[in-house]
Amino acid sequence: MPKEFEFEKSIIELEARIRELQVISESGKVDLSREIQAITDKVEALKIEVYGSLEPWQIAQVARHINRPSTLDLIKILCGEEFVELHGDRLFGDDTAIVSGLGSIADHKVMIIGHQKGHDTEENIYRNFGMPHPEGYRKALRMMRTAERFGLPIVIFIDTPGAFPGIGAEERGQSDAIARNLAEMSDIGVPILCFVTGEGGSGGALAIGIGDRVFMFEFSVYSVISAEGCAAILWNDATKAKEAANALKLRATNLLEAGIIDGILPEPLGGAHRNHQRAAEEIVKVIAAHLPILKKMTREELIENRYKKFRSMGRFSCEEELENA
Repeated sequence: MPKEFEFEKSIIELEARIRELQVISESGKVDLSREIQAITDKVEALKIEVYGSLEPWQIAQVARHINRPSTLDLIKILCGEEFVELHGDRLFGDDTAIVSGLGSIADHKVMIIGHQKGHDTEENIYRNFGMPHPEGYRKALRMMRTAERFGLPIVIFIDTPGAFPGIGAEERGQSDAIARNLAEMSDIGVPILCFVTGEGGSGGALAIGIGDRVFMFEFSVYSVISAEGCAAILWNDATKAKEAANALKLRATNLLEAGIIDGILPEPLGGAHRNHQRAAEEIVKVIAAHLPILKKMTREELIENRYKKFRSMGRFSCEEELENA
């Protein structure tokens, strides 16, 4: 995924001009502060205009930005040096596409679990581009059980194109690992807060996405398939990804309207990839507002409410309604 988008071209050109003028101004030869401020104001106005009217396919591109804040980026901001990473599924090995461990956010001790992508090619290869193997999902489940044992709330960051579809992953039970997580997460007796920070790709995202509260960043996406995959299946043409993105209704606003998520986190002007600190601050606000409420619930209340939440999703019709349709 490129660091620059076509729809951002005018913004990037102006930002480059600002940097040039700052170098000249800092040399002391001439004061260009007024010119710099004028262009800065223009850039801010352009960001509001551009990011206020993004189409679904453009949002999907932003969600995949190489500098999008990853789980480890957010952990570093939210927990600092207090985070203790935990590894392995105790069955096969450790999966670097899933990060997990203990930390403290907004004065709450929590178990943190999340998909992990890279910020360059080398890191993405090491992290398998954020696509977990079954051992990754089993590691996540092991951490959830540990959190339940010690009464720790669980905070989950979702950002994956999907579960890894390789032969080895299938041989080691990819579908079983995902299905088991769905079942087990429904019965975890501690609060679970989920945040879709970038891509929410199909079962690979949902396998750690059964939460009491589910939130999405403004320019993240959540869907059963990627726009390219959908286009390839429907039209045998992956270049029709733009049309597929429109049909999939993968934006945060679509998911909120459908009752799939509980809220949308605003992003810094120009997207979360431009300011990780501001993005993390929005997460802190949500945790501080919702976790105290969830922590007051009994185990039975949490499980019952979580069950009702996910059972209420979708639209179902009885035979009589179908006959009258």
